[in-house]
Amino acid sequence: MDYKKEYQKWLASAIVDEATKNELMSLDEEEIKFRFISYLAFGTGGLRGTMVAGTNAMNVYTVAHATQGFANLILKEGRADDGVVIAYDSRNNSPLFARTAASVLAANGIGVYLFDALRPTPELSFALRFLKCVAGINITASHNPKAYNGYKAYWEDGAQLPPEHAAVVSEEIGKLDIFNDIKTVDVDTAIADGRIRMISEEIDEAYLREVQAQAINPEAIRAVADDLHIVYTPLHGAGYRLVPEILARCGLKHLHPVVEQLQPNGDFPTVAKPNPEYPAVFKLGIDIANRVGSDLIIATDPDADRIGTMVRTGDTYSTITGNQMGVLLLDYVIKAKKATGTLP
Repeated sequence: MDYKKEYQKWLASAIVDEATKNELMSLDEEEIKFRFISYLAFGTGGLRGTMVAGTNAMNVYTVAHATQGFANLILKEGRADDGVVIAYDSRNNSPLFARTAASVLAANGIGVYLFDALRPTPELSFALRFLKCVAGINITASHNPKAYNGYKAYWEDGAQLPPEHAAVVSEEIGKLDIFNDIKTVDVDTAIADGRIRMISEEIDEAYLREVQAQAINPEAIRAVADDLHIVYTPLHGAGYRLVPEILARCGLKHLHPVVEQLQPNGDFPTVAKPNPEYPAVFKLGIDIANRVGSDLIIATDPDADRIGTMVRTGDTYSTITGNQMGVLLLDYVIKAKKATGTLP
């Protein structure tokens, strides 16, 4: 890829906005090369990159480019009428990128369901199956630093794209001119005429009912609800509303949120990296846990599909690794099923 040619193409394009052109003209040669040496690779996990101008980054042009490739796959499969669900997390530009993706899909004659506000990735996975859609998109960079954003693509089973479908999308993207081959429509117009349908609490309620139905032994929480205290932080992300809600519905009485980290904020002002696997993100939660006497602190990442925990060990708190948590959960499942007479 001729990065200098691609750079000049962006500067000369009537489609590229002036703010983006001004950003590009401020770059030195090394930065120009980095941003235009290639396109972001589209794989089974979709896209991920820093939010700057250029082909090797996340911006409205690369998001539209990728979505046109995704739309071509859906059209090849003859599944346009089945629709696509789009969600997004708390990161900067996530709502903008979600609307960009919705614009491209609607312009291609593909039905769109667009969440009215940020939602956890697991709810996006549920929603596309609940609505019987062919695919889903979530705009998120998971637990990466604030400079990043991403594009997670899902297929009809609720899982990320299988390799063969990701390969088709990647191939289609490679055929497309990033400016001239992209179909778009005004989002507000598409909402008004029904090509884009907004979805909201009705999906939340269906999702929460299904989550609650997964409980193996509902009495377990109620038996300890008077004494069990849990500290929770969404790390400024999408878990801020539904995680406390489902815990309350399951019977938990004493949930202590980390107030400084409760509201969504794409700058993640209280942490260097919003990764719940890092002990450093629990600092504020530990202070609360010590004050209220909690033995357990839970954190979720910005799109709330990754969880981290700390437990009291004497006078300090220690993290539980993913492997340890897997063993603990398996142990609980077996014991709970034995206790309820449901063990196969």
